[in-house]
Amino acid sequence: MVSIVSTVAYLGLEARSVEVQCQVAPGMVSFAVVGLPDKAVAESRERVRAAISALGLALPPKRITINLSPADLPKEGSHYDLPIALALLGAMGLVDAEALAQFVVVGELGLDGRVAASPGVLLAALHASARGLGLICPAMQGSEAAWAGEIEVVAAPDLLGLLNHLKGQSLLRPPAPGVAAPREKGPDLKMVKGQETAKRALEIAAAGGHNLAMIGPPGAGKSLLASCMPGILPELSPAEALEVSMIASVAGSLDGGRLLRTRPFRAPHHSASMPALVGGGLRIRPGEVSLAHLGVLFLDELPEFQRGVLDSLRQPLETGEVSVARANSHVTFPANVQLVAAMNPCRCGHLGDAALACSRAPRCAADYQAKISGPLLDRIDLHVEVQAVRAADLVLPPPAEGSAEVAMRVQAARLLQSARLQGTDLRTNADLDGDALAAFATPDVAGQKLLAQAAEAMRLSARGYTRILRVARTIADLANAKDVGRIHIAEALSYRRQPPRN
Repeated sequence: MVSIVSTVAYLGLEARSVEVQCQVAPGMVSFAVVGLPDKAVAESRERVRAAISALGLALPPKRITINLSPADLPKEGSHYDLPIALALLGAMGLVDAEALAQFVVVGELGLDGRVAASPGVLLAALHASARGLGLICPAMQGSEAAWAGEIEVVAAPDLLGLLNHLKGQSLLRPPAPGVAAPREKGPDLKMVKGQETAKRALEIAAAGGHNLAMIGPPGAGKSLLASCMPGILPELSPAEALEVSMIASVAGSLDGGRLLRTRPFRAPHHSASMPALVGGGLRIRPGEVSLAHLGVLFLDELPEFQRGVLDSLRQPLETGEVSVARANSHVTFPANVQLVAAMNPCRCGHLGDAALACSRAPRCAADYQAKISGPLLDRIDLHVEVQAVRAADLVLPPPAEGSAEVAMRVQAARLLQSARLQGTDLRTNADLDGDALAAFATPDVAGQKLLAQAAEAMRLSARGYTRILRVARTIADLANAKDVGRIHIAEALSYRRQPPRN
């Protein structure tokens, strides 16, 4: 007799169907798992054996074979424990095979039979919903699975409780969708003294989804400004919240089964490796650029990152996704992020201050900033110099305008963009390209003339030219202007200044 239980394999944000087939046949006593299992899946034999023993049952002294089909698809993760156990119990005649056929099953087993959490339950639930099946998952992730829609979710605390539910002896209560996580309160722009130009650039970046680079001496407030960004960004829409939560589910960081409503803010240390930043590793997982999808990726001390790591961001920043290719798999993760970068002008950080600058200035600045490649800088829409804060500024009262007021203007600009881009797959002005750019961001005659002159004088690349138009469209939206004018082009050009490099 062969017992079959449905489960899934995760490839990026895609859940693929996997059949767990169990056969108990006469022969030499053994317990084998085949079908390209990784080490975690192969070790499930011992967890399943112990969990079934905790029920007071013993495995039959026969040849037990578990096949994970399709056999050529790599199987990774501990979520195969529960489907393997149920398939084995079905082959032993302890679970009704017809009842199991109505569910997709995921979950890790403890030695005492408890069902532990495993990453990717939200993806498994959406996959089960698309197939018209129910889902059996860990109890602590039932509220996460319930977001998938009108499907039957059985949230099992342990193997014994699940068996009693399947037999109809003691039914488990269906879980309710987890309440969306509340908006986290971060630093307020009222904490920032002075820096009006940097605040304006931050507002433009938030309104249009543009990349931003801040350059200034230590202690000028670059990191504080960046940490204020989440407070002025609009909340995720329901569709965006589901998209972001799917990535968090795969990464195993979805807390309490609650969907995320605030935009991610990720700030990796400059020692981060390439797999940590863009994804990959022995078991392919989303990197920081994907975990920041539809949010902010903040890179402090930008030149201190390894150059190869920084250049690996060039393709995600351009296409909004990252593809990780390995010999046995090819996985694509979404990576539509706002890059916010901060850096000192040179290694000592005091370029321009005769009293504090090192003896190698300005050569040290050129060497330091040359660590960042030109193509990466070309993908950053706004460049702003953050000046040192004077002692006189620190004793001033807090500014009257804080994050709440700026957030209202950002929200109004985003609503204009949503209405304008309705019916397209574009989200913000930062995504404008091709026909959409020509239709919505073409400046008036005076603006075209100024842009043409600036493109010649500044030797703008085609990418730089396009990004000037995108930023100008956002500036016009903040001013509630229907068309892009000369004044909007002029301000956008003022943010196109780049740090000197070789």
